[in-house]
Amino acid sequence: MTLTDPLDAKGPLGSAAPAPPAVPTGSPTPVFVSLKLALLRNGLRQSSGRRAAYITSLVMTMLFAVLQLLGLVLLRGTNHADALVTLLTAVLALGWAVMPLFFPGGDETLDPTRLVMLPLRPRSLITALLVSSLIGIGPLFTLTLVAGSAIAVAHGAAAAVAGVVAVVLTVLVCVALARAVATANTRLLTSRKGRDMAVLSGLFVAIGAQFVNLGAQQLGGKNGLSVLEPAAAVLRWVPPAAAVDAVQGVSDGAYGVAAAQFALTVAALALLMWWWRGTLTHLMTTPDASTIQAAAPRERRSSGAADTPDASNTPDASGPFARLLPSGRTGTVLLRTLRYAVRDPKTKSAWVTSLGVGLLLPFITAAQGNGSIYWACWASGMLGMLMYNQFGQDASAFWMVAQTISSPRDAYLELRGRALALLLVAVPYVAVAVLGCAAVLKNWSAAPEALGIALALLGSMLATGALTSVLAPYSIPQDSGYKNVVPGQAGIAWISILGGIIVGSVLCAPVLGLTIWLHVSGTHGLLWVVFPLGAVYGAAIAETGLRVAAPRVAARLPEILAAVSKG
Repeated sequence: MTLTDPLDAKGPLGSAAPAPPAVPTGSPTPVFVSLKLALLRNGLRQSSGRRAAYITSLVMTMLFAVLQLLGLVLLRGTNHADALVTLLTAVLALGWAVMPLFFPGGDETLDPTRLVMLPLRPRSLITALLVSSLIGIGPLFTLTLVAGSAIAVAHGAAAAVAGVVAVVLTVLVCVALARAVATANTRLLTSRKGRDMAVLSGLFVAIGAQFVNLGAQQLGGKNGLSVLEPAAAVLRWVPPAAAVDAVQGVSDGAYGVAAAQFALTVAALALLMWWWRGTLTHLMTTPDASTIQAAAPRERRSSGAADTPDASNTPDASGPFARLLPSGRTGTVLLRTLRYAVRDPKTKSAWVTSLGVGLLLPFITAAQGNGSIYWACWASGMLGMLMYNQFGQDASAFWMVAQTISSPRDAYLELRGRALALLLVAVPYVAVAVLGCAAVLKNWSAAPEALGIALALLGSMLATGALTSVLAPYSIPQDSGYKNVVPGQAGIAWISILGGIIVGSVLCAPVLGLTIWLHVSGTHGLLWVVFPLGAVYGAAIAETGLRVAAPRVAARLPEILAAVSKG
């Protein structure tokens, strides 16, 4: 018998078998560019609202970029302009590095695991991804800003050539940095923790805006741009700011220093590409850890180990912290509320935002030199607002809570447990805010009265929050990262919050009146009594609010459930 070569096999009609398809050898870059354009085009076709939002954001971004470009051009020849553009470039690169962590859904191509089944080599893949990443509003804004920075410090033909090189290198480093960070954290960004980070992005934007405000005020002082020189002296050797500063070096004739800065930027770009390639290769060739963890229980069940309970999945109902809590329903509700604050994304977002802003505002105003220790009451206000819409945080799961409430006593214990969970964090937090402001302002004598007013305000907010949670509940959408009110209930939410704040401030009036009277009458030696009186008054008014709200909770359970289940 004669063996035949499989490659010479004939078809059923005697024809030769078709040849295997040729392996593509061309660059995938044009395909990725077309894919990016198609994603942008199809995204705009989804709805007129999204198209209007994109066009509006494009117009506003370009208007801001053009104004910045004109401002940087006008700074040409100004003293310390090189320090400004160096710092500006460093901040821009920092923004590119952190934005993928908080806005992972901005570009569908940020997740390279979508391409895992394609026969692509890492080198060609990162080249195609890098080129396609240059398309969009962000790269266009970066190009405009960096070009203006180069124009501001470029003097002479050699500096102009160096400016072109600096612009190209800076844009490439920024885009490669964003891509490398996004690839290294792809598994995180597509998990629940990544979605939690996206929910918290507003807090970081608010904090960043406050630091920008502080910096703008410093620049508007008598020292002007010279206050940037210490930071610029360090950042001028940090890529990609080093490339922009190298243009100033070429303008001054310091060619050796400029060459070193360009070399450092090129080395940073090469290092980023190497890191990106390594993380991309690891991501495309290793299984998802969540898949492995999900398969483990099935393997245990198939081996007969399913009868043994997994202690790691058993809720920790006891433990050292739980044993310190009050017994009965109050302790159970307190522990459940704290767990919601840690595990639920929306509740966690509200807690972190309140904690951050409550400290940020008083300390920023104190650092500016025009603040007052009474600004620490922002901490009480922000934490007290967490008591508002308590049942809306449960959403449709409130029906389980409603099943356990059969009397005003049950409702009172439910509300008390939630209030105690808030107080467990709020009281030391408010104390830290007041004492911190006193330290910054060097006004320790006013700390007792400020702390008494803050605690009285906190108690008033808890009282009004309990009542508004019953009288004006609203639903919080669980599947939307940026909306905190379902459509149609925004008016209820605003009335609940604004009305509660106004009433809470009015309820705090006796303590405020006592403080004002002690100041006006000149009896400053008795101002310390505001602290214990404010604490007692806050506790009494909070207890009164809980007792007034409890019967209404028991009577309005169906209405509350219907209001909080719309999302």
